[in-house]
Amino acid sequence: MSERITIARTGDIPEGRGLAVDVEGLCIAVFNVEGRFYAIDDTCPHAGASLAEGDVDGTIVECPLHGARFDLATGALLSPPADRSVTAYKVHVEGEDIQVELE
Repeated sequence: MSERITIARTGDIPEGRGLAVDVEGLCIAVFNVEGRFYAIDDTCPHAGASLAEGDVDGTIVECPLHGARFDLATGALLSPPADRSVTAYKVHVEGEDIQVELE
């Protein structure tokens, strides 16, 4: 059964930006896209950069080091040099709390 964990508050993440948070040993990047929140693994599988520091264009984030691009909704790899996707987490907003589901 999945567990919901509060990881941030809606006011913590400006529009079009990401925030890296540590959750039970995982580093997760949470993004605000027009008031909708997405969460994926924060670490780029190519060179270990923080995806939370990347540029956001719609629901796509670009790694700040080498430009690999990932879909925020699914974690899917959209362009190299990374060679695999990242995990996407289901996000819930309860009042001002942003929660992710961990299995």
